Amino acid sequence: MEQERLHLLDSETLAKIAKLELRARSTVEGFVSGLHKSPYQGFSVEFAEHREYVPGDDIRHIDWKVYGRTDRFYIKEYEEETNLIVYLVVDLSRSMAYGRKVSKHEYASILAASLAYLTMKQQDSASLATFSDSLLHYIPPTSNLSQLRYFCQALLQQTDTPKTNIGTVLHRLAEKVKRRGIFILISDMWDDLENILSGIRHIRHKKHDMILFHIIDPDEWEFPFEDLTQFVGLEGEEEILVHPRSIREDYRREVENFCTALKAGCMRNQIDYVPFHTCEEVGKVLSSYLASRIQRI
Repeated sequence: MEQERLHLLDSETLAKIAKLELRARSTVEGFVSGLHKSPYQGFSVEFAEHREYVPGDDIRHIDWKVYGRTDRFYIKEYEEETNLIVYLVVDLSRSMAYGRKVSKHEYASILAASLAYLTMKQQDSASLATFSDSLLHYIPPTSNLSQLRYFCQALLQQTDTPKTNIGTVLHRLAEKVKRRGIFILISDMWDDLENILSGIRHIRHKKHDMILFHIIDPDEWEFPFEDLTQFVGLEGEEEILVHPRSIREDYRREVENFCTALKAGCMRNQIDYVPFHTCEEVGKVLSSYLASRIQRI
């Protein structure tokens, strides 16, 4: 498992966003705030303990109730809270297994594991939900890096479920999750458009921020096939025998229209739509997105 963990968290990917991590930490509230401008003003703090007053302490932190009981000065000490949680929602349906060089599943797993690692490293909390037509696995928010292995275990579990049901899963998570945070949906989005947008609207209605990472294999976008080919539907569709050149133009138009409509739906709901083509390096695309996001904050 340690080797699998290192495989997902390749050093080259993490190195490319290390500088952005530092910038995000200094600019806003932790790494995740590099993705989302914090709605909180100042720091949120939690009471930790009392200690005896020493000269030079800020008298504003004296606990006067304790003084009234003991006739001695004690200072309230606090510990800072980040208030930020990243909810990683990752598609593991059968269509994610496609890929001639790297599968969409592997690419999405590297992306999700990298985000979880950086979130925990900065002592923010990450949560993971994997799904196909329903919720498969849910790991509650944690900032403990030692828990990353469980994230990787969950990400490496492929499913043979043929269908994707993004809307149903997002509806369930919207009701399940109590603390507001940032939802990052990682999927190839092979689902009904209105079903996706319905789930997105529910998440936003609950006052969460949201980012959509669309995982696209080059074959899905370019449709480069030439010879008579039998296509097998990975989401339960019937097999068809067709000459690719006869349908390429219509196919590409349909895919482009779908992506355009999905992006427009995200914009209407104030959600970042970010395409990730699996022929591109994960770290390069992620660091480019984070850089542009930070500039917009």
